[in-house]
Amino acid sequence: MDDSGERPIVILDRTSATAAPGLYCLILENGGWVRLSHDVEDRGPGLVGREVLGETGKGLAAGERASWSGILFASPEDADQEATDVDVLTDVGPAPAWLINPQGDPTTTWAIHIHGLGSPRAGTLRGVQVASDAGLTSLVVTYRNDGEGPIAGTGRSELGAAEVDDVRAALSFARDNGARNVILFGWSMGAAIALQLAAEHELRGIVVGLVLESPVLDWVSTIEANCARSGLPAWSGALAVPWLNLLPLVRMTGLAGPVGLRSFDWIARAGELTVPMLILHGNLDTSSPFEASTRLRMLRPDIVDLETFGADHTMGWNSDRERWRAVVSAWLASLAATAKPAGISG
Repeated sequence: MDDSGERPIVILDRTSATAAPGLYCLILENGGWVRLSHDVEDRGPGLVGREVLGETGKGLAAGERASWSGILFASPEDADQEATDVDVLTDVGPAPAWLINPQGDPTTTWAIHIHGLGSPRAGTLRGVQVASDAGLTSLVVTYRNDGEGPIAGTGRSELGAAEVDDVRAALSFARDNGARNVILFGWSMGAAIALQLAAEHELRGIVVGLVLESPVLDWVSTIEANCARSGLPAWSGALAVPWLNLLPLVRMTGLAGPVGLRSFDWIARAGELTVPMLILHGNLDTSSPFEASTRLRMLRPDIVDLETFGADHTMGWNSDRERWRAVVSAWLASLAATAKPAGISG
C-alpha cells in the first residue's frame, strides 16, 4: 500500500488480470471490499499499482489476503439503486431477493437477474443499472446452496439442474406481483439456468428475452476449460462427466440426483431456442469457452446477437463499462420496439 498521494494506491503482483485496464474490486478475506481505479501504474518488475476509489467494511491492510473480482458493487445502494428485501418461496425454503423498481410508474416487464456459480447476487448489479435505466422492474434472486439462499441436501451446487426450480419460483413471484413479461439476465451458470427456463413450453410468451454474460453453453467444454486453467490436461474434465450423470456415482458425490449435463448443451440444442438473446462474452475467457458463443451465434443468427469484449470471465462490463451499457440498452430498446402488442409492455 502506498499512502503518499491524495488517494492510497494498492501494490499488486502483475498478472493479466491486475494489469488489465477497467474498473475492478478486491474482495478481502476480512469481508471488506476495495474498489480500484481504471488506470494501471507501472511499479517496477512484476508489480502494478491501482488507486483506491472506495472501501466497504474493514478496509485494506498491508499483507491482507484478497481475491480479484469484477463485482464492483457490494449492495444495491452501492449501485445507486433502491431495493426492497423480499422472499421468494421455493420448495426448499425462502430465497432472499432484492426487488428494485425503476424511476416512475411500475412496469409490467420485469428483469430477473441470475448470478453464477460461486458469485453473490451482488455481481448482477452491473446489469441491474442498465435494466433500471430502461424502465424495467428488477428482481435479483438467490437460489439453493449459493451462500445466501436456502440450504438443501449436502449444500453443494447442482450446476443449475436443481437451482432452476428456485429461479422458476422467482418468475412466478414476478408474475404474481404484476409482471406480464420477463427478460432474464444470466451470468455464467446463471445463463445456463436462464436458457433452461426460456426453453420451457409453459413459459413461451412470458420469457421474451435473454441477456447472457459469459454464458455456460455446454458444461462439458466448460469443465474441460477449467481443468486447463488449473494446469490439468483438458481431457481430464471428461472424467468428471460420469460422476455427474450416472446415479450410483452421483450418490457417492453427495448430490441429490444426476445433473444431466447433456441437457445443458445449447450447441446441440440450438434448434430448440426461440427467444431473442444478447450474448456478451470476453474473448479472453478462461472459464466459459468463448468459442461456444461464436458457434451458437453462427447456428442461430436469427435470434442470437453476440458482442465481444477483450476480457476474461464475466469481466466485459469492467473492461469497457460504457460500451457494455450502451450495447445492452440499445438491445433492450430494440426488443421493446419489435415486440408484438401482446408482448413486452411498459
